[in-house]
Amino acid sequence: MSIPIFVELMLQLLVGNIDQIMISQYSQKSVAAIVNGNQIMNLVIIVLNMISMATTVILSQFLGAKDDENASKTCMVSLTLITGVSVVITLIVMLANKPIFTMMKLQQEIMGETRSYLMIVGSFILVQGLYLNFAAILRTYTLMKEVMYVSVIMNILNIAGNAILINGWLGFPQLGIAGAATSTVISKTIGLLLIILLFVKKVRLPLGLRFLMPFPKKLLGNLCKIAFPSGAESFSYNVSQICILGIVNTFGTMVTATKGYCSILANLSYVYAVALSQATQIVLGYLLGLKKIEDIQKRVWSTMKICLCVCLGVTLLLFINSNLVFRMFTSDPEVLALGRRILFLEFFLEIGRAINIIMTRSLIAVGDAKTPMIAGITGEWLIAFGMAYVFGITFGWGLEGVWIAMALDECTRGLVYVIRFRQAKWKRLAYGNAA
Repeated sequence: MSIPIFVELMLQLLVGNIDQIMISQYSQKSVAAIVNGNQIMNLVIIVLNMISMATTVILSQFLGAKDDENASKTCMVSLTLITGVSVVITLIVMLANKPIFTMMKLQQEIMGETRSYLMIVGSFILVQGLYLNFAAILRTYTLMKEVMYVSVIMNILNIAGNAILINGWLGFPQLGIAGAATSTVISKTIGLLLIILLFVKKVRLPLGLRFLMPFPKKLLGNLCKIAFPSGAESFSYNVSQICILGIVNTFGTMVTATKGYCSILANLSYVYAVALSQATQIVLGYLLGLKKIEDIQKRVWSTMKICLCVCLGVTLLLFINSNLVFRMFTSDPEVLALGRRILFLEFFLEIGRAINIIMTRSLIAVGDAKTPMIAGITGEWLIAFGMAYVFGITFGWGLEGVWIAMALDECTRGLVYVIRFRQAKWKRLAYGNAA
């Protein structure tokens, strides 16, 4: 189950980062602009993902119990909720992007390009939200391969569109960063249309306003009960990352671009962990629906072992081949040297992050969403952001200091989650959800 999700996430990751990769041949300043623009969009996607994740948790339980009526209601409520949230976020991004970037200490030399990029991709947030929600529904119905195929098509379209619009091929104007943004939204719109078609053809779950009348308030409450605590943690994480990027921006454009490249490579290290966690969350939901509580613990521990091996193995390979990998983006010797040092620190960061990714979704799946929220918010601000300022600016360690702070945060939270899960207090919550 995790392999198709992994491939799909890799392709989604490529869609999200191909703009940086392809624009790196055009301008280093444009790379820094996209890094800052994508930091805002990552925050948006996290908010939308929290609704999609809650949909997966509840829908998988109803499917395990073979309750199609409530499955339809779950889909309708989640689609309604994500539409409303997407519209509100779009208005915020459109109207408040300049003061947001000012708070992020964005350098004036890239302010115009960054705002241009965000205005284009930000106007299609509703498309992103609906895509994520329908993809979550399809994955819950174990249609992972179909979602993967849509991601393949989206990537092909995005790469082709970038090549044409960034460079001005086939008679089109050379749009640079605006071309990258335009290509991204076109590919995502086509992806949404395809995934809706798959839902209609493959799932055949009845939808309609009748499932909202009378409005299922209890179901909405259950969605929010799962979404908001987990979403609060994810939202907090990305806001803290925006603030950390504000610290990095003070180090100069070269360092900001290096952080962007390192973040792309870090994503490669943990993307399989995300795939495993999503697959595990679906399985745990089914086990919960079938009231097989005792099987949950075995599944989580075995998944974590696999996750650690894969994440650390990929990170080690990236470090060993760091010069070759970074030369795909740039030949700047400063970037190559700094990037290699960051990838060394990334190895320690991934130990904690691999555990966090698995444990967070597992705890949420069994009803313990508060623990990840409390531990996450505390660690992200007191350790990741707070120590990033101390190590990066006060001690003068620069980007390396920022990475050390983030590694301390991930490892500390990982330890907290393992202790919490071993205490087995979640079983009372799980038995309550399964009842």
